[in-house]
Amino acid sequence: MIQVFDQNNFKLYCDKLAKKDKELKRIINDHGYPPMWTRPNTFQTLVLTIFEQQVSLAAAYAAFKKLKEKVGYITPAKILQLSDAEMKACYFTRQKMGYARGLADAVISKQIRLKKMVLLPDEEVRNIMIQLKGIGNWTIDVYLMHALQRTDLFPLGDIALVNSLKEAKQLPKDISKEKMLSIAEPWRPFRTIASMILWHSYIQKRGIKLQS
Repeated sequence: MIQVFDQNNFKLYCDKLAKKDKELKRIINDHGYPPMWTRPNTFQTLVLTIFEQQVSLAAAYAAFKKLKEKVGYITPAKILQLSDAEMKACYFTRQKMGYARGLADAVISKQIRLKKMVLLPDEEVRNIMIQLKGIGNWTIDVYLMHALQRTDLFPLGDIALVNSLKEAKQLPKDISKEKMLSIAEPWRPFRTIASMILWHSYIQKRGIKLQS
């Protein structure tokens, strides 16, 4: 069964987690409920997620803003019309140029049908998208969490999430991914919401200002 979160159930799921886990409860008590971070299920959203790969949020948003200033609303056709020099001016690396163009080709050729992703289970979405160059598990996790609003993702490729988990649970720096996954196991089927609570803690503690 496909399970999603929305405005009607998000805080309820936060409360369920708080009852199960004292550290998550403490975060909510200290900082309030996390924002319900969602994004439209669009090509533009996926381009932003490509920008976010392995860089700071500030750097990703700067590139995304530059690209939107250049082309307006970001579509596959507009990406394919840009020259290498134009993409470089929008802070695309050589690798990410290839990723964005490959994604644009996949959407235009209907290899990827974003509207249909809403109807597919998480693993089926992953199996389709992982075939695209530059679209790895972290990017797919973020897409499933924020664009498709699936409830049970825990992206250990995300440094902020890992660091926040270590802070909340007072874990050793060299803890294994397997051990972290085992800590998150009781949070099923709401690991996405647990991730958002942990991100919220990370952002609040550091006074990070997020752009929309």
